[in-house]
Amino acid sequence: MALTVVIAYDVSADNRRARLAALLQQYGDRIQFSVFLCRIAEEELEALLERGRSLVDLHTDSIYVLRQCADCWEGVVSIGQAHPPEPTLYWAVW
Repeated sequence: MALTVVIAYDVSADNRRARLAALLQQYGDRIQFSVFLCRIAEEELEALLERGRSLVDLHTDSIYVLRQCADCWEGVVSIGQAHPPEPTLYWAVW
């Protein structure tokens, strides 16, 4: 079952920040400069966090992962240009 998580980061070095952003874009949508919205399985989240840990300096950088339950996500308010991305629909053909 897919989880909805908000991932925010503060990374001081440009190269580490760029690599982390590229990693997060593989899993979700950028909703602010350093904030991503991801709808991923628990196993994918664990893999993402493991890769993320290897990209940051644990003494100077930070990554926040905020899990959102369905009820919490329904209560999200956006103002102005902020619009959460619509869920992507996938079709399976066999």
